[in-house]
Amino acid sequence: MEQNKSYKLEDLDVQSLLGNQDIVADIASDLPFRKWLYSWLLDPNIPGNYQKAVDKWIGLLIVANLFVLVFEHVPALYEPYKGFYHVFDIFSVIVFTIEYAVRFYLAPEDEEFKTKKNAHVSYLFSPFAIIDFLAIAPFYLKLLGIPLDLRILRFLRLLRILKLFRILIPAYADFVKLNQGRTFRQRVHALVFPSAFGGKMQEIFDAFIGVWVLLSVFAVIMESMASVSYILNLQFVILDSVAVGIFTIEYCMRIYSCVEEPGFKSPIGGRFKQAKTASTLIDFLAILPFFLEVFLHHLIDLRFLRVFRLARLLKLTRYNDATAILVKVVVREWPVMSASAFIMMLLVVLTASLGYLFEHEAQPEKFENIPQSIYWAVITLASVGYGDISPVTPMGRAMTIVLALIGIGIFAIPAALLSSAFSDQLVKEREALKANLFEMLKDGHIDEDEANFIRQESKRLHLTTEEVNALIEMVQRENEAAHNIKELPIHVIAERPEIAVEHYKMLVGQIRQLSMLTDTTKFEQTAKESDSLTATEWSLWQSIKAKQN
Repeated sequence: MEQNKSYKLEDLDVQSLLGNQDIVADIASDLPFRKWLYSWLLDPNIPGNYQKAVDKWIGLLIVANLFVLVFEHVPALYEPYKGFYHVFDIFSVIVFTIEYAVRFYLAPEDEEFKTKKNAHVSYLFSPFAIIDFLAIAPFYLKLLGIPLDLRILRFLRLLRILKLFRILIPAYADFVKLNQGRTFRQRVHALVFPSAFGGKMQEIFDAFIGVWVLLSVFAVIMESMASVSYILNLQFVILDSVAVGIFTIEYCMRIYSCVEEPGFKSPIGGRFKQAKTASTLIDFLAILPFFLEVFLHHLIDLRFLRVFRLARLLKLTRYNDATAILVKVVVREWPVMSASAFIMMLLVVLTASLGYLFEHEAQPEKFENIPQSIYWAVITLASVGYGDISPVTPMGRAMTIVLALIGIGIFAIPAALLSSAFSDQLVKEREALKANLFEMLKDGHIDEDEANFIRQESKRLHLTTEEVNALIEMVQRENEAAHNIKELPIHVIAERPEIAVEHYKMLVGQIRQLSMLTDTTKFEQTAKESDSLTATEWSLWQSIKAKQN
């Protein structure tokens, strides 16, 4: 989307504003067959066609081929499943051959080749076409009986990975265009931090890091299986080294370019502040075990640190805003939750002590001491009841019945609090978005910065196109009603109850917006010092502010 673009409210299409991809392509059915097919499959300039889906699935198949090629080097994984590998290779070659043939057939419709004297020949000698040909050539050479060294054959099949450049090069070209005239550090920032300058390249970078996170965590899990670790020990070591290298580069890029972020401008203080943020600390913990084991293994056995590589999974929280909302909820409700936790601890200690008192003599091996009884108390109060420890005395069983019933309510309190507070936080943030929309729509149009804000907020709050559209329409109606009411004198408004109600709602809404946008501490301090609010006015202010907190 072009910079500085403006959207008029009467022409506003929320679906296109949000950049949703569920748009039906507008392709005429009476086009010549070749142009019609190109428009649906390969034209990157038609929103809603299958071009992105084709690139996506071809890309996934390329990555799958890379993994298969790696597994073929492990006899224990290759020999028992030779048939599967052969079927997968045939399937891949068929898909890549169809793609190659379709692109060759549609070359005269491609912008790159349509102006050439012979579009088909020009396509055959283009870099992408050569890569496409090399991706399938080994199979057909082998099929024709041409003797090829196995190492050469595998190398040629490895060239399939180059097909990914068909996705990367356009994204890179767009990235260069968006960052023309910007410094190297600003370009690094655009790549690793979400911004208007990242484009598709930033999305690819995030996806690349996400894939490596899942791959490295999967490797850690599989490495815990002795039978698998014995076979793939070398592969696991190489994969972990590559993953750490990638995560280390990403960490350095974030620390280096964070000074381009608002609030992190200081060359030293800004980077130190970035290093202390939760997401960057997680990035650091994702690579720390590797370097500790490398540099300190001769001093102490640090193999136990390998399990902490699973912390890499926390890196994915950067791409999910629900985690940030949950943290806000926990911080906001912490006083109530801590009180609930305190009551639970008291109840656990008390019941464990009573359990020890009633059951110790009957079952000294199970209720040996109070700390061991705490385990029984927790699983009873939580209504889990594994059955490995259970009372046998009448008093112990009677107490267990009471504990189980109490535990249903006590242990449900934190869950209910979190659920309710999470819902309230979403409502509060949507109200804040509504207040911002009210300000944006006053001038009758939405500029590109405002559009980017709406996109980011709708994604963060998980709003659908219909919800955003309804929100904008509601704000428009309130805005129009406010303008119409403002034009009437107050005595006219007072004479008509329905208008008076709307006017009252408008005034309360303005107070609500004021409480969300102003510094409430300074507001209240000024009001108290000047003694300018009556008791009724102060009570109304406190009531509105309390409902928003």
